[in-house]
Amino acid sequence: MIKTITLNPSLDYIVDVDSFQEGMVNRTNHEEIFAGGKGINVSIVLKNLGIDNEALGYIAGFTGDEISKRVSKFGVHCDFVKLQEGMSRINVKLRSSKESEINGQGPKITPEDILHLNQKLDSLNDGDILVLAGSIPTSLPSDTYENIMSRLQGKGIKFIVDATKDLLLNVLKYKPFLIKPNHHELGEIFNTKLTSKEEIISHGKKLQKMGAENVLISMAGDGAILITSTGEIYFSEVPKGTLKNSVGAGDSMVAGFIAGFIKTNDFKEAFKMGVATGSASAFSEGLATKDKVYQLLEQLNDI
Repeated sequence: MIKTITLNPSLDYIVDVDSFQEGMVNRTNHEEIFAGGKGINVSIVLKNLGIDNEALGYIAGFTGDEISKRVSKFGVHCDFVKLQEGMSRINVKLRSSKESEINGQGPKITPEDILHLNQKLDSLNDGDILVLAGSIPTSLPSDTYENIMSRLQGKGIKFIVDATKDLLLNVLKYKPFLIKPNHHELGEIFNTKLTSKEEIISHGKKLQKMGAENVLISMAGDGAILITSTGEIYFSEVPKGTLKNSVGAGDSMVAGFIAGFIKTNDFKEAFKMGVATGSASAFSEGLATKDKVYQLLEQLNDI
């Protein structure tokens, strides 16, 4: 079983305005709504690749119902904790001559709600995968990821963590199976700017020494690097394609890696699938589809 956690999911409302004028009534020429959140993106892409999984987290109000409805339409099984008060957030992205975002806060989460989510996670067992992705809302303790991983220690669960700075550093003691910083996030962790592959690999290995088993580092248009628990280091350039939307590309890379590893139990093949899947989302208006992933996978034989 694979479960993903999105602690503060959203409805992402994306609007295009030809020439936005502050203080005036503006008309959109295009608008879309998506269910947003890093764990949700991982769940959707996994299902697009034929991998069953469960999406967990917290939802509230009519917006929460809509999030669950939209994720379910992709075939993902939703097992969110439904909060009694408040509403799941709406994030607005305004695209005009400049791009602006307004992100909502999200609902308040109580200690009882935390216990309810933990109980849903107790069904995980040896060989199962738990993906913890994204930030932690202010209504939750900052050590929420640590508490979850501590509670599940010793059960043989593969933890995959896609988080930044202290959120990532503080869980390394629980030896996550995979972490996925991008090269900017990796530099921020060590308060430095990384300008070469050698520097990126060196600092990725530092995270391994701190507890991570495998380190997958995305580098946007410069490709990706995988440092494995068995000592291999793989590098891949990105496949050829036109960048359309970088949102969700990193989450898609995580989903692709999981799908590839489940199917082959091979780090190199999982890495290739991760790169192809991340690129498939970057080259699409929405998240990666299976056809697009396998089309790009053909370009990655030389890793």
